[in-house]
Amino acid sequence: MGIEKDIQQANFRNEFQKMGINLMYTANWLNERIGRFLLQEDITQQQYNILRILRGSEVPLSTLQIRERMLDKMSDTSRIVDRLIVKELVEKSACKSDKRLVDITLSEKGLQLVNKLDQYNDQIDAILNGVTEAEAATLNQILDKLRSLPENQ
Repeated sequence: MGIEKDIQQANFRNEFQKMGINLMYTANWLNERIGRFLLQEDITQQQYNILRILRGSEVPLSTLQIRERMLDKMSDTSRIVDRLIVKELVEKSACKSDKRLVDITLSEKGLQLVNKLDQYNDQIDAILNGVTEAEAATLNQILDKLRSLPENQ
Protein backbone atom coordinates (compact mmCIF):
# COMPACT_ATOMS: atom_id res chain seq x y z
CA MET A 1 0.00 0.00 0.00
CA GLY A 2 1.34 3.41 -0.94
CA ILE A 3 0.21 7.00 -0.80
CA GLU A 4 -1.16 6.62 -4.34
CA LYS A 5 -3.68 4.04 -3.17
CA ASP A 6 -4.43 5.78 0.15
CA ILE A 7 -5.46 9.07 -1.47
CA GLN A 8 -6.47 7.57 -4.84
CA GLN A 9 -4.07 9.70 -6.84
CA ALA A 10 -1.76 8.05 -9.34
CA ASN A 11 0.25 11.01 -10.55
CA PHE A 12 2.32 13.61 -8.76
CA ARG A 13 4.20 16.56 -10.19
CA ASN A 14 7.45 15.03 -8.92
CA GLU A 15 8.86 13.03 -6.00
CA PHE A 16 9.08 16.18 -3.86
CA GLN A 17 5.35 16.84 -4.18
CA LYS A 18 4.67 13.18 -3.44
CA MET A 19 6.93 13.35 -0.37
CA GLY A 20 5.20 16.48 0.95
CA ILE A 21 1.74 14.99 0.52
CA ASN A 22 2.94 11.71 2.04
CA LEU A 23 4.36 13.56 5.08
CA MET A 24 1.11 15.46 5.67
CA TYR A 25 -1.04 12.37 5.19
CA THR A 26 1.14 10.28 7.50
CA ALA A 27 1.23 12.98 10.19
CA ASN A 28 -2.56 13.14 10.15
CA TRP A 29 -2.74 9.33 10.21
CA LEU A 30 -0.47 9.21 13.27
CA ASN A 31 -2.31 12.07 15.02
CA GLU A 32 -5.62 10.26 14.57
CA ARG A 33 -4.27 7.07 16.15
CA ILE A 34 -2.64 8.85 19.08
CA GLY A 35 -5.82 10.87 19.54
CA ARG A 36 -7.71 7.64 20.29
CA PHE A 37 -5.64 7.12 23.44
CA LEU A 38 -6.11 10.72 24.57
CA LEU A 39 -9.84 10.64 23.93
CA GLN A 40 -10.12 8.03 26.69
CA GLU A 41 -8.94 10.72 29.14
CA ASP A 42 -10.96 13.53 27.52
CA ILE A 43 -7.99 15.66 26.44
CA THR A 44 -6.82 16.89 23.07
CA GLN A 45 -3.38 16.44 21.57
CA GLN A 46 -2.59 20.11 22.16
CA GLN A 47 -3.62 19.81 25.82
CA TYR A 48 -1.49 16.68 26.19
CA ASN A 49 1.43 18.48 24.56
CA ILE A 50 1.17 21.32 27.11
CA LEU A 51 0.94 18.89 30.02
CA ARG A 52 4.07 17.08 28.83
CA ILE A 53 5.92 20.37 28.33
CA LEU A 54 5.07 21.43 31.88
CA ARG A 55 6.04 18.05 33.30
CA GLY A 56 9.42 18.33 31.57
CA SER A 57 10.07 21.85 32.80
CA GLU A 58 11.77 22.39 36.13
CA VAL A 59 10.36 25.91 36.39
CA PRO A 60 6.96 27.51 35.72
CA LEU A 61 6.48 28.65 32.12
CA SER A 62 4.65 31.55 30.52
CA THR A 63 2.18 30.85 27.73
CA LEU A 64 4.74 32.28 25.27
CA GLN A 65 7.39 29.83 26.48
CA ILE A 66 4.89 26.99 26.20
CA ARG A 67 3.93 28.03 22.64
CA GLU A 68 7.61 28.04 21.61
CA ARG A 69 7.92 24.40 22.70
CA MET A 70 4.63 23.14 21.28
CA LEU A 71 4.44 20.78 18.34
CA ASP A 72 1.55 22.78 16.86
CA LYS A 73 2.75 26.40 16.79
CA MET A 74 -0.63 27.55 15.47
CA SER A 75 -2.44 26.57 18.66
CA ASP A 76 -4.11 29.24 20.75
CA THR A 77 -2.01 28.46 23.80
CA SER A 78 -3.81 30.83 26.15
CA ARG A 79 -7.19 29.32 25.39
CA ILE A 80 -5.88 25.77 25.75
CA VAL A 81 -4.28 26.68 29.08
CA ASP A 82 -7.60 28.17 30.22
CA ARG A 83 -9.32 24.86 29.43
CA LEU A 84 -6.66 22.99 31.37
CA ILE A 85 -7.24 25.33 34.34
CA VAL A 86 -10.97 24.54 34.24
CA LYS A 87 -10.08 20.83 34.28
CA GLU A 88 -7.75 21.56 37.23
CA LEU A 89 -4.78 20.09 35.34
CA VAL A 90 -2.65 23.25 35.46
CA GLU A 91 -2.41 26.28 37.71
CA LYS A 92 -1.86 29.92 36.83
CA SER A 93 -0.14 32.45 39.08
CA ALA A 94 1.43 35.88 38.75
CA CYS A 95 5.06 35.76 37.66
CA LYS A 96 7.25 36.97 40.52
CA SER A 97 9.92 38.48 38.28
CA ASP A 98 7.59 40.19 35.78
CA LYS A 99 4.07 41.08 36.91
CA ARG A 100 2.94 41.41 33.29
CA LEU A 101 3.37 37.65 32.81
CA VAL A 102 1.67 34.66 34.35
CA ASP A 103 3.34 31.43 35.35
CA ILE A 104 1.77 28.14 34.36
CA THR A 105 2.54 25.02 36.37
CA LEU A 106 1.33 21.46 36.29
CA SER A 107 -1.11 20.66 39.11
CA GLU A 108 -0.94 17.41 41.04
CA LYS A 109 -4.02 16.22 39.13
CA GLY A 110 -2.30 17.12 35.84
CA LEU A 111 0.85 15.25 36.83
CA GLN A 112 -1.21 12.19 37.71
CA LEU A 113 -2.94 12.32 34.32
CA VAL A 114 0.30 12.64 32.33
CA ASN A 115 1.83 9.79 34.31
CA LYS A 116 -1.32 7.72 33.68
CA LEU A 117 -1.07 8.40 29.94
CA ASP A 118 2.47 7.02 30.00
CA GLN A 119 0.86 3.57 30.18
CA TYR A 120 0.04 3.96 26.48
CA ASN A 121 3.65 4.64 25.41
CA ASP A 122 4.30 1.05 24.31
CA GLN A 123 1.06 0.97 22.33
CA ILE A 124 1.89 4.30 20.69
CA ASP A 125 5.39 3.05 19.85
CA ALA A 126 3.80 -0.09 18.36
CA ILE A 127 1.98 2.09 15.81
CA LEU A 128 5.42 2.85 14.37
CA ASN A 129 6.93 -0.62 14.68
CA GLY A 130 6.75 -1.22 10.94
CA VAL A 131 10.19 0.35 10.58
CA THR A 132 13.48 -0.62 12.14
CA GLU A 133 15.30 1.55 14.64
CA ALA A 134 17.93 2.30 11.97
CA GLU A 135 15.20 3.37 9.52
CA ALA A 136 13.64 5.57 12.22
CA ALA A 137 17.04 7.21 12.82
CA THR A 138 17.44 7.84 9.08
CA LEU A 139 13.95 9.32 8.81
CA ASN A 140 14.64 11.55 11.83
CA GLN A 141 17.79 12.84 10.13
CA ILE A 142 15.90 13.58 6.93
CA LEU A 143 13.08 15.38 8.76
CA ASP A 144 15.57 17.43 10.78
CA LYS A 145 17.36 18.32 7.55
CA LEU A 146 14.11 19.48 5.94
CA ARG A 147 13.35 21.82 8.84
CA SER A 148 16.88 23.25 8.83
CA LEU A 149 16.74 24.34 5.18
CA PRO A 150 16.35 28.07 4.48
CA GLU A 151 12.69 28.97 3.94
CA ASN A 152 13.22 30.64 0.56
CA GLN A 153 14.85 27.67 -1.05
